[in-house]
Amino acid sequence: MAESESLETVTEHERILQEIESTDTACVGPTLRSVYDDQPNAHQRFMEKLDTRIRNHDREIEKMCNFHHQGFVDAINELLKVRADAEKLKVQVTDTNRRLQEAGKEVIAKTEESIKCRIQQRNIATVIDKLQLCLPALEMYSKLKEQMSGKRYYSALKTMDQLENIYLPKVSQYRFCQIMGENLPKLREEIKEISMSGLKDFLESIRKHSDKIGETAMKQAQQQKTFHIALQKQTNDNYNKNTYIIINGHVSETENRFKSKCQTPEDEDAEEEVLSVQDLVDFSPVYRCLHIYSVLGDKEVFENYYRKQRRKQARLVLQPQSNMHETVEGYRKYFSQIVGFFVVEDHILHVTEGLVTAAYTAELWNMAQSKIIAVLRTYSSYCTDPDLVLELKNLIVVFADTLQGYGFQVNRLFDLLFEVRDRYNETLLKKWAGIFRDIFEGDNYSPIPVANEEEYKNVISKFPFHDQETEKHPFPKKLPMSQSVPQIYTQVKEFIYASLKFSESLYRSSTEIDDMLRKSTNLLLTRTLSSCLQNLIRKPHIGLTELVQIIINTTHLEQACKYLEDFITNITNVSPETVHTARLYCLSTFKDARHAAEEEIYTKLNQKIDEFIQLADYDWTMSEPDGRASGYLMDLINFLRSTFQVFTNLPNNSNDHGAMSGKVAQTACMSACKHLSTSLTQMLLDTDLKQISMGAIQQFNLDVIQCELFASSDPVPGFQEDTLQLAFIDLRQLLDLFMVWDWSTYLADYGQPTSKYLRVNPSTALILLEKIKESNKRNTIFAQFRRNDRDKQKLVDTVVKQLRNLVTGMSQHS
Repeated sequence: MAESESLETVTEHERILQEIESTDTACVGPTLRSVYDDQPNAHQRFMEKLDTRIRNHDREIEKMCNFHHQGFVDAINELLKVRADAEKLKVQVTDTNRRLQEAGKEVIAKTEESIKCRIQQRNIATVIDKLQLCLPALEMYSKLKEQMSGKRYYSALKTMDQLENIYLPKVSQYRFCQIMGENLPKLREEIKEISMSGLKDFLESIRKHSDKIGETAMKQAQQQKTFHIALQKQTNDNYNKNTYIIINGHVSETENRFKSKCQTPEDEDAEEEVLSVQDLVDFSPVYRCLHIYSVLGDKEVFENYYRKQRRKQARLVLQPQSNMHETVEGYRKYFSQIVGFFVVEDHILHVTEGLVTAAYTAELWNMAQSKIIAVLRTYSSYCTDPDLVLELKNLIVVFADTLQGYGFQVNRLFDLLFEVRDRYNETLLKKWAGIFRDIFEGDNYSPIPVANEEEYKNVISKFPFHDQETEKHPFPKKLPMSQSVPQIYTQVKEFIYASLKFSESLYRSSTEIDDMLRKSTNLLLTRTLSSCLQNLIRKPHIGLTELVQIIINTTHLEQACKYLEDFITNITNVSPETVHTARLYCLSTFKDARHAAEEEIYTKLNQKIDEFIQLADYDWTMSEPDGRASGYLMDLINFLRSTFQVFTNLPNNSNDHGAMSGKVAQTACMSACKHLSTSLTQMLLDTDLKQISMGAIQQFNLDVIQCELFASSDPVPGFQEDTLQLAFIDLRQLLDLFMVWDWSTYLADYGQPTSKYLRVNPSTALILLEKIKESNKRNTIFAQFRRNDRDKQKLVDTVVKQLRNLVTGMSQHS
C-alpha cells in the first residue's frame, strides 16, 4: 500500500516539473499550488525531486560548455585581433563624418531656404485658390452695395438670395463672410423700410391727387356719354363700338374719326387736356413695395397694411366739409375725391395680383356707398336753391355713370335720386311760393285793360282766354281777370319746365316723366299756390273788391287747367287717356280758394258790421224815442248799400262771371243781414244790460224798421220777394210782442205752427221782459198801470212766471 502511494507521488511530481519547464513563468502559480494540495510531506519530497532535476541540468550544462570551450577561446582571439582594425576604422569614420558635416552646412542652409520658398509658393497658391473662391461673393456683395445705392431694391434682393444660397455657403469659414451674412437681414429690413417709405409717399400723393383723378375720370365719363348720344343720333350701327378706357386712354380710329367730325375745337382742346390716371400718379412705389414684400415672404403683411391705410383714406375722403352744401364746387370736390379713390383702387385691382381683390373692393364700395347716401341725404336737406339741387343731381348722375363704367354697382345712387328729386321739388315749391307772393303783391286786383288788338294778343298769348262776348266788345275794353292770372299761368308752366330738367339723364320712360311732372305740378297747385291764395285772402289789406276779383281770377285759372294738362301731354307725348296717368288737381285747388274768398267776404262784412255795432250808444232808460233811426245804423246801411253796389257793378263780360258775382253778392247780402239781426238781438240780450225801458224798445224798433226797409229795397238783384226780410223776422216778432204787449196771444198760441209769434223763444222773451220789469222798478215806467189798473203789474208777474214754466218745460223736454 505505501509503495503504491509513493509511486503515484513520484509520477505526479514528474508531471509538475515538466509543466514548470514547458510553461511560461507567469502561469506557474497553479502548478506550484498543486504541490501543496497533495499529501503531507509531499512538499519535501517535491523539493527533493526538484533538486535532483537541477543537478541533472547542471551536469548537462557543464557537458555542453566543455564541448564548446575551445571554439569560444578561438573566437575571443579573433576578436582581439579585429579590435585594432576597428579602432582605425572608427578614427577614419569620425574624420569623414566631420568633413561631411562641414561640407553639408551650406547645403542645409540652401535646403532650408528652398523649403521656405516651397512653403511660400504653396501658401500663395492656396491663397490664390481661396481668393478665387471668395471673389464671386465679394463681387456680389459689391454689386449689392451698388444696387442699394442705385435704389434698385428688387435686384438687390435677388443678389442677396444668390449670396445667401450660392456664394456665402462656399466661404462660410471666413470671418468677413460671416459679417456679410449678418448684414444681409439688416439690409433687407432697410429695403423694407425704404420701400414702405415710398409706399407712404405714394399714399400721400394719391390722397392729394384724388380730386384731380376723379375730376379727370368724371370728365372722361361725361365726354363718353356725350359721344354715345351723338353717335346714336348721327351714325348707324357700324359705329356702335366700345369707347376708350380711362386707364389706358385708348380710343379706336373709327371713334376718333367720328369725334373729329362732331366735336367743336373747344371740345377737342378740352379732351386733349384730359389725362389718364397714370399721368397723374406714379404707381411704381406700390409695384416695387409689393414685389419686395413678396420676395421677402411678407406679402400678406403688405396687403393688410395697404388695405388698412386705404380704408383710413376712404373714411377721410367720405367725410364731407361742413359747408359743402353751400356751393356746387363743394359737392363736385367731394364726388371727385371719391371717384379718384376708387379709380386708383380699380387700377390696383387690375394691374396687381392679390393686393386688392374684387370682393375687397366691392365691400369697400358698399361701405362708401352707404356713407355717401347718408351724407347726401343730410346735406341735400340743407339746400334751399333749386339750381344747386339740380347741379347736385347732375353731379350724382355723372358720379354714378363714372363708377358704373368701372364695374361698381350704383343702383342705390340712382334710387337716391328719387329722394333728391323730392328735395328739388321742395326747393322749387319754396321758390315758386315766393314768386307767387310777389305776383300777388304786385297785382292791382282790377280787370286787365286792353287798348288795342296788339295788347289783347299779348295777353292771350300768355293765358288761354277765349270769350266770345268779350271779343265782340270794341277796344278799349277790359278782360275780367286781373294781371296776376296770366302771370300765375306762365309761372306754372315755368315750374313744369324746371321740374322737367331733373328728369334729364335719368334714363326714365316717358310715362315715368309724365307721372313725375303731374305729381310735382299737383303739389305746386294744391299746396304752394293754394297756400299763397289762402294767405292772400286772409291778409288784412285785402278788401271786399279785391276778394271778388280773386274769385273771378280763380275761376279763370280753374278753366285753364285743361290747357296745363295738354301742355304736359305735349312735353311727354303720353296720352292723358293712359290708365296710370295722374290728373291735375287744380280744379279743387281753385274751388277751395274761391270758397275761402267767399267766406272771407262774408267774414269781413260781418266784421265791418260789428265795428258799426260797437258805435251804438243807446239810452236804455229813455222814456220816449227820438223819432228817427240811430246815426250808427244809418251809416251801416249806407255802407252796405255802397258795398253791394260795388258788387253789382263788377264787370259781367260773360254770363258765368255775372252769375258768379251775383251769387256771391246775394250770399254776402243775406249773410250780412242775418249777422246784423243776430247782433241787434244780442245787444238786447246782453247780460251786462240790466234794464231796458219801453222808450228804448221803441227807439230800437225804429232802427230795426230801417234794416227791414234796406232788406226790402232789393240791395242785390236776384232775391225773391221778402226773402231778404226773413233775416229780421225773429227780431221783428220779438219787438212786435213787446210793442203790442200781446202776451195772451203768445201764450195761447205757443207751440202752434200758425202762431203769430212762432219765432219768439220763451227764454229770449223772459230775459227781455225781466229787463223791462227791472227798469219799471227803478224808473216807475209802470206808474200809469198802478194808477189805471194795479192788476197789470200782477199780469207782468204772471207772464214772467208762465214764461219761466215754458223755459223749464223746454229744458226738461230736451
